[in-house]
Amino acid sequence: MNMPQRTPKDAHKIEEAIERWTVPIGNLFVSLFHRIALFGIGAATVWSAAVAFMGMVSKGSASIEDLLLLFIYLEIGAMVGIYFKTNHMPVRFLIYVAITAVTRLIIDLVNTKHEADMAILLMGITILVLAIANAVVRYASFKFPSKSGENE
Repeated sequence: MNMPQRTPKDAHKIEEAIERWTVPIGNLFVSLFHRIALFGIGAATVWSAAVAFMGMVSKGSASIEDLLLLFIYLEIGAMVGIYFKTNHMPVRFLIYVAITAVTRLIIDLVNTKHEADMAILLMGITILVLAIANAVVRYASFKFPSKSGENE
């Protein structure tokens, strides 16, 4: 039984045929995964915000930490919505979430220790660094806007 000799050119044709079939299927699976993950993250955000809100209602009041937590959920929800619409991760929203989270920590520290110490100063510096990072990201996105469809 003689088998025909395969040349590297034949192998290249087979690779191209496989790629023509697998790349669109892979892209479809990645897109489906993104959509399912976004719905999951969005649902978890709504659920967590609702549980936090119900805790505030049952407590009978809302502290500043509780309100900042709701703002964090709002920013995460907005981030999911923007990513869902544009397929671009809004990095600035992550910075806003980080600033709000560090602010919550500062308020919690002040409420529990009732004194100023080095941890509060370091967290304040952290907020300053995050604010500068936000300014840099805003400046860079204004000065060097991304072209739609590039690298997608």
